[in-house]
Amino acid sequence: MNKAYLKEGLELITCVVQRGKADKVAKAALAAGAGGATIFFGRGMGLRERLGLLGLAIVPEKEIIMIVSEKKETPRIFDAIVEAAKLNVPGMGIAYVIPIHAVAGLVPFKSATNE
Repeated sequence: MNKAYLKEGLELITCVVQRGKADKVAKAALAAGAGGATIFFGRGMGLRERLGLLGLAIVPEKEIIMIVSEKKETPRIFDAIVEAAKLNVPGMGIAYVIPIHAVAGLVPFKSATNE
């Protein structure tokens, strides 16, 4: 791998929510300092059957939000996503963070705290 692609201190926040909820979540992330967000559609399966037993209607169509953030900004952005998506409620979705070890094509951005 070309050393020019190696980058320390970046993380990828991924959030999967029910269809129609992604815009609200992405706007909350941007307000918390995210430099941008990518939203795309997906379809989930597995948990729907278990939560259906509890009387919750889980729609299989999902929206996925992906955000590249600087490591120091991730907790604030992640907290905003959790709150906006109501991820403390069963069946509302999931969010997770993974480290980024290499990147190409990323335009540097200033976060809200770097201005």
